[in-house]
Amino acid sequence: MHRTILKLLDGFELVCRGRPVALPLSAQRLVAFVALHERPLLRSYAAGSLWLESSEERANANLRSALWRLNRNGERVIECSGQRLAIHDGVTVDLREAEALSHRVLNGNDDDDLEIEPAALSGELLPGWYDDWILFERERFRQLRLRALDTLCDRLTDARRFDAALEVGLSAVAGEPLRESSHRAVIRAHLADGNVAEAVRQYRLCRRLLNDHLGLEPSDQTDDLFHDIHTLATAG
Repeated sequence: MHRTILKLLDGFELVCRGRPVALPLSAQRLVAFVALHERPLLRSYAAGSLWLESSEERANANLRSALWRLNRNGERVIECSGQRLAIHDGVTVDLREAEALSHRVLNGNDDDDLEIEPAALSGELLPGWYDDWILFERERFRQLRLRALDTLCDRLTDARRFDAALEVGLSAVAGEPLRESSHRAVIRAHLADGNVAEAVRQYRLCRRLLNDHLGLEPSDQTDDLFHDIHTLATAG
């Protein structure tokens, strides 16, 4: 049985019965807005938030029109219960799955987590959408997934799975090149694998990026790792 899948990462897509469903932008915005709220929303709140420049009457009319356009395909995506709207229980939202995966990595000790592919934690929430309600959620999810990638890199390093650790860590660096914690995770992986020269190279890359883009020096935490590198090099 095909489930309805709502994709919000790396672009909007609604898949019903295994096939993409074309929706007008008004319906896409409504679905995305409701999906980003874990609790049911009042219709008036959704209408007022999505059509800020319209009168209350016009905003409510726009909401009714968007719901009609969404439901005319016969698929139940948004559950309407009285004055409340919520994503239907039968809809799988990729954002929620990625969030659950991130929390599992951050909070758990299950060895199965070490098999997670970096791509599963690398999506961007609705790129190209610039509504205020999107911008906040995009940044919140970005921080969550980057923390998860940093943690996964460290856990893989502790498990001495250095190739996988570096793949995950470098994926985090690519996602945010100015994030020191991601650089530190990569440096630790190199050091644990005995690749001192690679650790030095990663530190210097981090330092140059911070200086060129922000006019900053690395934090004490990052500099402490550099001192560890010199200690290893001297001992060698």
